[in-house]
Amino acid sequence: MACVKLATNDMKKNIKEEETSTLDGTVDQRGRPAIRRRTGTWFAGILILVNQGLATLAFFGVGVNLVLFLTRVMGQDNAEAANSVSKWTGTVYIFSLLGAFLSDSYWGRYKTCAIFQAIFVVGLVSLSLSSYYFLVKPTGCGDEQTPCGSHSSAQLGLFYLSIYLIALGNGGYQPNIATFGADQFDEEDPKEGHYKVAFFSYFYLALNLGSLFSNTILGYFEDKGMWALGFWASAGSATLALGLFLVGTPRYRHFTPRGNPLSRFCQVVVAAARKWKVEVPQSGEDLFEVSGKECSNNGGRKILHTHGFKFLDRAAIVTSKECTMQAKECHNPWRICPVTQVEEVKCVLRLLPIWLCTILYSVVFTQMASLFVEQGAAMKTTISSFHIPPASMRVLDPLVARLRKSSPTGLTELQRMGIGLIIAIVAMVAAGIVEHFRLKHPQKTCTNCDGSSSLSIFWQVPQYVLIGASEVFMYVGQLEFFNAQAPDGLKSFGSALCMTSISLGNYVSSLLVSVVMKISTRDEMPGWIPGNLNRGHLDNFYFLLAALTTADLVVYVICAKWYKYIKFEGINSEDNNGEFRV
Repeated sequence: MACVKLATNDMKKNIKEEETSTLDGTVDQRGRPAIRRRTGTWFAGILILVNQGLATLAFFGVGVNLVLFLTRVMGQDNAEAANSVSKWTGTVYIFSLLGAFLSDSYWGRYKTCAIFQAIFVVGLVSLSLSSYYFLVKPTGCGDEQTPCGSHSSAQLGLFYLSIYLIALGNGGYQPNIATFGADQFDEEDPKEGHYKVAFFSYFYLALNLGSLFSNTILGYFEDKGMWALGFWASAGSATLALGLFLVGTPRYRHFTPRGNPLSRFCQVVVAAARKWKVEVPQSGEDLFEVSGKECSNNGGRKILHTHGFKFLDRAAIVTSKECTMQAKECHNPWRICPVTQVEEVKCVLRLLPIWLCTILYSVVFTQMASLFVEQGAAMKTTISSFHIPPASMRVLDPLVARLRKSSPTGLTELQRMGIGLIIAIVAMVAAGIVEHFRLKHPQKTCTNCDGSSSLSIFWQVPQYVLIGASEVFMYVGQLEFFNAQAPDGLKSFGSALCMTSISLGNYVSSLLVSVVMKISTRDEMPGWIPGNLNRGHLDNFYFLLAALTTADLVVYVICAKWYKYIKFEGINSEDNNGEFRV
């Protein structure tokens, strides 16, 4: 009888463990508390990782050689093509703000990812069809020797519609997929919390593997003029990614959308402005705060009061015009806001200077997809009879990323981002030196020369390796930093900040190229970045970027030393202390 009773107790214990809900407040697809053993963890996480790898392959299958497509197929010159790529890439990441807003406010991360991935697939299929039937004509054009013919306005319109649908789909999807993957692990559980940290490393690995394939196999076919084949491969990869994502639907964990963050932000500003004459208390003990997690505006963890931006504390001061603390459920959010809501605004304001300092790094990074490729195309790209596609040199970027740890121990996110800026400066100096020597080694006069330099494309290896190393420190640190420092109701917004810095970096790059060309172009000089790079001074442009990034690094160090990490109630403050030290 004792054995039977013991077995019965074990069965009850196993059933209880099996029915245990997650502790972080996630729900299943029906809105019920998520059961730990039935949802999330690595089954869902692996599907999302594979989805990210395939989607990255599809995106870079277009983006990696877009600058060459614009010059060889669409007939643009080098400066115009570089600007077009910068604007397109910038638009991709501008759309990330739209995706983050819809995710945090209304749709949730799952629905947002599914909808924008579907748009992404439509854009890729449209680009593949238009390339096959209209753009790559005559058949076989678009390689290094055979430019394509002219195109009608309708054909140009279809092309731009296609690539901007791709921009919309990928942009809206990207800021949510990493955060959605992290949602599958309950950080309140020690074991799953460890898995959540590991997920970000695997996520970055999946991104690099997708980029590796597109930079080599697809890049080679597209450089040979097989554009439609490359684009169809991207469309197929994106379709498979969407299918795998939908397969995991019953197993995903979800966070309920927390409402419009813009209204919460505005409520704090308006409430503080209405009490601009009220004296701010020295401590935060007397400020208004709701009791219980369920009373919070966004349902997230409470944030401890900080002393920065004290003028905003007026929004949490209780005056005779507001409800008393005993009747706080009837408070008017446009007159009084809880401390946590005020601290959300402070968090965003503290993040902005760091975010602004990352924009110039993105200006440097975007050169890998534009001017680095054009520079490589003007160099010797053959070994014996084998031709090396200029864009395939980008394969060094994900390879370097895989060889290094994504989270060097002993360094905070801010310190890693600073190291990324330093390496980016060295990369621009290296690129400038290579270009300087390339101009001094023109191709010797011969019957079939194409005007390219006799300097081998392998001289570009150092600049690509350095950019890859800088990306490990900057972008991985940036992703972890903005995700960790964003309040609970703005996690997708934190990821979107990473992407919008890339976006603005591309726009700034486009503007900088235009300004440099306008200033450097004279009657006898075609400018620093002309159609024929042998007549320009691309090295000067690289050195200019190195100087600007150096100035940016100085500003970044000042902002990083000023930054104060977010502190949540109930969490040891030491866990949130990421002091920046030089």
